[in-house]
Amino acid sequence: MSKRILGPLYVQVLVAVAAGIAVGVFAPRLGGPLKPLGDGFIKLIKMLFAPIVFTTVVLGIARLENLRDLGRVGLRALVYFEVLSTFALVVGLVVVNVLGPGRGMNVDPATLDRKSVESYAAAVRHDSFADFVLNVIPTSVVDALARNEILQVLLFSILLGVALTRLRDRAAPLVSVLDVLQHALFAIVGMVMRLAPLAAFGAMAFTVGTYGFGSLLALGKLVASMYATCLLFVIIVLGTIARISGFSLWKFLRYLKDELFIVLGTASSESVVPQVMRKLEHVGCSKSVVGLVVPSGLAFNPDGQCIYYTMAAVFVAQATNTRLTLADQLVVLGVLMVTSKGSAGVTGSGFITLAATLASLGKIPVSGMVLLLGVDRFMSEARAITNTIGNAVGTMAIARWVGALDRVRVQQVLDGAGDPEDTPIR
Repeated sequence: MSKRILGPLYVQVLVAVAAGIAVGVFAPRLGGPLKPLGDGFIKLIKMLFAPIVFTTVVLGIARLENLRDLGRVGLRALVYFEVLSTFALVVGLVVVNVLGPGRGMNVDPATLDRKSVESYAAAVRHDSFADFVLNVIPTSVVDALARNEILQVLLFSILLGVALTRLRDRAAPLVSVLDVLQHALFAIVGMVMRLAPLAAFGAMAFTVGTYGFGSLLALGKLVASMYATCLLFVIIVLGTIARISGFSLWKFLRYLKDELFIVLGTASSESVVPQVMRKLEHVGCSKSVVGLVVPSGLAFNPDGQCIYYTMAAVFVAQATNTRLTLADQLVVLGVLMVTSKGSAGVTGSGFITLAATLASLGKIPVSGMVLLLGVDRFMSEARAITNTIGNAVGTMAIARWVGALDRVRVQQVLDGAGDPEDTPIR
């Protein structure tokens, strides 16, 4: 009986999250030393992330019968990413102005300790657009893989896939080797995923033990606003896209429940990318679309991050009584439309990008980010889950848009009629 109840991975993760919260509340000193459990799990996944992206993209393109399909998918994906991420920024901006979570705090920026955010500001690179484009080109393929520079890996993978497509039969041996390598990598993912409950336990114990519920309650309005906005975005915006694309959002989320609970525990959308890619292929998306859209979506379609950016930026202004005109807020929106691109799915990246945005604006005090330090980690889960759902729904929508979605297969799998052996190891 207990094996049947605790068998599913998402149940194990939920139990681990509850246990981690209990340790953080009742034995906070034990929480700090448990942080490496979560960090180690994410490092294991990141170890596999670049080679999985590489093999998936190369194989997806190499198996295309017409290279025009590549350009068609890529262009439509970029249009979709830009529209959705901009919409997420606007939603966050509207909600934070309506709810005003920072109003009445009357914080004097001069009294804030900027030292605690200097490390984030130091991590900001003020690159021009030309620098950004040049940075997408790797110094070497090995360097890109070693440093997990996904956009660089993606560029080389696309070029190699195109080259193998043009070589046709001569490329068959290398395609076969990459196919075996890909299956081996997914087998390793299955092994690593068995550690997910342990990772969720360590991550939650550290978060609650280090920051406590006191800091969460002190800025609870901002946290509640963030979660409510992400929930509304998923239900209304992504739900509408799912309906237009011909599938039920609720059934789709139920299908991805294991991955979503892992994201909840680790606060990292990267921690489930390999599993999500495999499940999207299983549900009926073509491999070529999944291989191209999911990795690029991490960088160009971070819906949860975008909601956070506008809400956090305006919250700091409200809390420090910094008056922002409509024109100022439109500038914030415009800057974030650029700086939000390339956001990683790992906890903390959002804080660095926000520091870059505030520093470039020069009006909202960067020192005000100190107010977010205590609760930023609690909002990471909302950002990561929204990013994951947004990327998965976006892949389904783009696959439908380009005619690469097997709608009959989608209904069969989401209704529970698919072959369970095709799904990832639990």
